[in-house]
Amino acid sequence: MKKILFSICMIVALSSSFANTIDDKITILASNTNGNDKPAVSSISAYINGHILTVAFSQNLGDVMVEITTASGATVHCMSVQTPTGQQFYIPAAGCYIVTFTLQNGDEYYGEFEVTD
Repeated sequence: MKKILFSICMIVALSSSFANTIDDKITILASNTNGNDKPAVSSISAYINGHILTVAFSQNLGDVMVEITTASGATVHCMSVQTPTGQQFYIPAAGCYIVTFTLQNGDEYYGEFEVTD
């Protein structure tokens, strides 16, 4: 009986620790000139898992500039990504961040996320 209870406790503990490793989807919004934000097209996705930010593009949007900044505006990463691929970025420290996607036609999309230790 003790072995069964121990096994159940281990399964519950492992399940709860696994739940913490699931990627958190970042809401991507389109920036427009009148100050209102609207949901972006579904072809841009971003997920944070620990210190790893994964961005993915399900359609060919050409070269997309991806810039990751701290909430105070300091640049962490800035690079051009060819679509429809994806890219992973390591975020070195806990804090609040903004990821901005700039398309070749000038359209901008952004998402806010937080990295915790």
